[in-house]
Amino acid sequence: MDAAAGQDVAQMVAWGGFILAFIFGYVANKTSFCTMGAVSDIVNMGEWGRMRAWLLAIAIATLGTSILVYTGDLDITKTYYTRETFYWLAALVGGVTFGIGMTLASGCGQRTLVRLGSGNLKSVVVFLFLGYSALLTMNGIFRVFLDEVLRGEMFTIRLEHMQTLPGLLHMEGPESHLMVGGIVSLGLLVFVFANREFRHNLDNILAGLVIGLVVVGGWYVTGKIGLAENEFMEMSYVGTDSKLAESMTFVGPLAYTMDLWAYWRDKSVTFGIASVFGVVLGSFVYAVFNRSFRWEYFTSPQDMFRHLIGAALMGFGGVTAMGCTIGQGVTGMSTLAVSSAIVLAGIIGGAAVTMRIQYYLMMREA
Repeated sequence: MDAAAGQDVAQMVAWGGFILAFIFGYVANKTSFCTMGAVSDIVNMGEWGRMRAWLLAIAIATLGTSILVYTGDLDITKTYYTRETFYWLAALVGGVTFGIGMTLASGCGQRTLVRLGSGNLKSVVVFLFLGYSALLTMNGIFRVFLDEVLRGEMFTIRLEHMQTLPGLLHMEGPESHLMVGGIVSLGLLVFVFANREFRHNLDNILAGLVIGLVVVGGWYVTGKIGLAENEFMEMSYVGTDSKLAESMTFVGPLAYTMDLWAYWRDKSVTFGIASVFGVVLGSFVYAVFNRSFRWEYFTSPQDMFRHLIGAALMGFGGVTAMGCTIGQGVTGMSTLAVSSAIVLAGIIGGAAVTMRIQYYLMMREA
């Protein structure tokens, strides 16, 4: 494939990311899908509705991804979630840090973009600080600590197989991946729909179904359409920042977006960058047509300070954990990667503890 043809494929991948993210942003705004809100509902009210929507998204994404693996439309070994090198401490610390950060910043990366599209000016500040912090962790001063400490040799496990559930069970082949993925998905679906109240909440069902399918669509766009022959007559992935198959995630792409703005002539719009703009625009369209667009800003200097700290922690934690509530919590989980489960547990744990502390401090002041 010549350079022009490769560029055409890369543009198709980027447009695919934009369209999928537009749907994501529209539906997330309509249904109030919020992963931090899901944890908050459980901690503060014992309400599992939005958490079940999140689990439904994981179930749909896992089943769909497993089918893509089985049909040969996705090489599951060509993602950064399933690599043989397992940075377990980075996964745990990154997850906990991200969970703390998203609680202080009133939402994770995807929620920041959705709220930005609805007119929330707090999200502009979170966007910039989250993206810059992520960029510093990827290529700047925070990278030293990440590489030399959290990804140090004593905290690294090198496997002889993929760090997926089928890999750890020594079950090789796409048939085994489909079987394990099907069992995991079925278990989640049974848990999700066992609740009568959830079965009657159309918004939560819509959110889980659409977001799960969007993640599957992302894998197909980058893993199938984006797979092309390079100048060395080898198959490679184009249109993604990692040069691997990708799907929805929102911390790394925020950093890449800021990098694109800074070095415009030397960069191009990728799947991840396009997804950032897609979510914002999708949310904006919903807010305008449903007359829910409202300008909002910080209520106090302390409120702004909490959001700044939260954004910085999310940027560092998201890159350290190689994903966010969507990037690891849905997309990574859809690959059956063990590290994604650790990150997800860390995010939920970090957020839940922070919420408890916030509630205690609030009651103490009252």
